[in-house]
Amino acid sequence: MKRQQLISSGIIARIFHDAMEASRRQDYDHTIEILKRGNRLDPANSRILLDLGRVNLMRYQRAEAEGWFERAVRISPRRAETLLMAGNHCQHYGQLEMAQRYFARAAEEAEASTEVFVNLAELYERQRRPQESAQMLERALRSDPTSGRALIFRARMRRQAGQVEGSEQLLRTVSERPNLDPWVRAQAGYELGALYDSCGQYDHAMSALVQAKSLLRPGATGAMAALQSMYAEVNQMEQNASASTFQQWFEAQKELGPLQKVALLCGYPRSGTTLLEQVLDSHPSIVSAEETPVLHEEAFIRFYTNRPANASLFSILNAASVDRLQLARKNYFQNIQAFIGQNIGERLLIDKNPPLTLILPMIIRVLPEVKFLVALRDPRDVCLSCFMQPWPVNPISSAYLTFEDTVKDYAITMNVWRKVRPLMQNPAMEVRYEDMVENLEAEARRTLEFLGMGWDAKVLNFHEHAKAKTVRSPTYLDVAKPVYRRAMGRWRNYEKYFEPHLAKLEPFLRAFGYS
Repeated sequence: MKRQQLISSGIIARIFHDAMEASRRQDYDHTIEILKRGNRLDPANSRILLDLGRVNLMRYQRAEAEGWFERAVRISPRRAETLLMAGNHCQHYGQLEMAQRYFARAAEEAEASTEVFVNLAELYERQRRPQESAQMLERALRSDPTSGRALIFRARMRRQAGQVEGSEQLLRTVSERPNLDPWVRAQAGYELGALYDSCGQYDHAMSALVQAKSLLRPGATGAMAALQSMYAEVNQMEQNASASTFQQWFEAQKELGPLQKVALLCGYPRSGTTLLEQVLDSHPSIVSAEETPVLHEEAFIRFYTNRPANASLFSILNAASVDRLQLARKNYFQNIQAFIGQNIGERLLIDKNPPLTLILPMIIRVLPEVKFLVALRDPRDVCLSCFMQPWPVNPISSAYLTFEDTVKDYAITMNVWRKVRPLMQNPAMEVRYEDMVENLEAEARRTLEFLGMGWDAKVLNFHEHAKAKTVRSPTYLDVAKPVYRRAMGRWRNYEKYFEPHLAKLEPFLRAFGYS
């Protein structure tokens, strides 16, 4: 039955517009208030209910979000589509278990779409449920034999099983279909690059990756502009940072109590942060948060609100009152617990967040008690790995759309660490990926001692612990396996592509012991 229109479409459109504007200002309470008003005016509008669920996810309120999603499902005349949309919102905001539940329910509906089956196949793979993943893939291909996403997923499964025959032509066909979404075509190109790499055809691999990235660049201008703004903030910070400022910030912990047990696991992406996080998370006195937006959104972005023109974040934080800093701390710790879905209590919190290396000094201002774990890996392997990953386009990943910009971003990011370390008072330790691979127990013992944690042999079986989790990192399959050596020195297969950029990397190769 067609839903009766109780209110004009113009008024509903205005409600969505006002809610979007409030959300952009990060005034989430007002956003929810606007949407609730819309729900009272049009209680049979499932889109309003879905948006209420989405905004509650943005506030890390999972129970409230689920309540709104369930109301949307109950009233929707298109149940499968509404379940899919609820699952997509959950997935976008990092709630993968919730997403899986909604997709599974959508898959039971007669009108279930191909997208539902592909989403479930990918999540089941991430959850290490291979049989169910394969079943969903087959349902996706029965639903639409030409589905680009499903064909790419099949090719990836075959490659990982060592069955590469026929995959090359399949992926080329998908990547060259002009009517497909550029992101799907790029995904096929990335997978083609991985296929060639696994076969030792490194020039073909690089060519496929470059072609994939060329499909993404036209739509990445906004993300690239945002990255340049971040670089400008970093430059301001480097100009103003001093040992005396860091001393003042470190001593501010006397005023900002109660202090928490917290460490930031940073460095550059693809430097072994996921491996180290999973090792530490296996310790019963440690809880980890994996690349959440909480610290950035709750402790920093709010300082931007109504800031004076041309004022840097560094200057704003330096002038921040104790009350404002305490509020940022409260928001951070409350919301990180809401995001991970458990109380931290007396345990040590490890916040794994490589992108925050760019603003590392500012973290000291809000969390003066923080310890820093900095993951290191051969910069050449790091840059290659970042360039080869099929990242969704955002300000951080926009740096990986060319090899030159990947190297540039590594240099800018890790230069922050090199400049800040001798100035700051906070305890810090570097952990090399290669050392973890060579002697995991020795590095785990050294790291736990630095963190003030006693030894526990459970950390050596981190791969078993990881099997019980849904890992968000691109290395979700690898962390459920024992440590392996095959990723070390991989850059040598692409050595000629590094030659124009080695001068930029040389200072870091020397500083980190890789020259």
